[in-house]
Amino acid sequence: MIPLRSETPRRTFPIVNVLLIVANLLVFAYQLSLPPRAGELLVQQFGLVPVRAEVALAHPGAQLGPAIVPLVTSMFLHGGFLHILGNMLFLWVFGGNVEDRLGHLRYLGFYFICGIGAGLAQIVVNWGSRLPSIGASGAISGVMGAYIVLFPGARVLTLIPLLFFFFTMRIPALLILGYWFVIQFLSGLSTLGQINQGGVAWWAHIGGFILGMFLVWGLRQSRRQYGFWGASG
Repeated sequence: MIPLRSETPRRTFPIVNVLLIVANLLVFAYQLSLPPRAGELLVQQFGLVPVRAEVALAHPGAQLGPAIVPLVTSMFLHGGFLHILGNMLFLWVFGGNVEDRLGHLRYLGFYFICGIGAGLAQIVVNWGSRLPSIGASGAISGVMGAYIVLFPGARVLTLIPLLFFFFTMRIPALLILGYWFVIQFLSGLSTLGQINQGGVAWWAHIGGFILGMFLVWGLRQSRRQYGFWGASG
C-alpha cells in the first residue's frame, strides 16, 4: 500500500515540511555529484554508526562529536532514488497535517526530536555495529506516529497494487499506519542479534513511531490541562 494523499484539510501552508523535503533533496543531489569513493566516505563520516557510541562511552576522553553529530546529519543522507523518493512521499503525505496541528516551530522541533530518538533506538538495538545507518525515515516515522494519534479516522488516498493492476482506495489512517507499524515491528524482531547485516533500519522506524505517538499524546494532554498548544507555533 502506497499513500498518495491525506484527505484531511489544512489551515496553513506546511512551509517547514516543504523546507525539510527541499533540504533532503539538495543533500541527495550533492551525494549524487560526488565520485563513488567520496560518496562512501560521506556516508561513513556522517552516517549513524553504533560502534562510535560504544567507543565514546568506553573511553571518557574520546571526542563525542563523531557519535553525536551523525544523529542529525544521518537524517539527511539517503542510499538511492527509491530510498529518498519513498521517504519524501511519506513525509509529504503525513507531515503537512501534523505541522498544521502542532504549529511550524513545534513541528520542526518535533521532527528533529523524533529523528534523534529513532537514531538512539537504532544504536541501542544494534550496539557495536560498524555499519552506517542513513535516511530520514526515523523522523518521518515519528511524524506518522503523530498522525495516527491526531487523525486516526482520517482518510488517506492509497495506491494498492494487485498483481499487474493498480487501484486506489480511501483507507482510514489507523488502518494503513497500524498495518505499516506491525510490518516494521515484525521485521525488526526478525533482525534482532544481526548487528552487522545491512538493510532497513527497522528499529529506527519503530522507535521514531512510538516516540512520535507519545510526544503528541503528551502535547494533547498539556493542551487540555494548560492550554499549551497554540495554533500557529
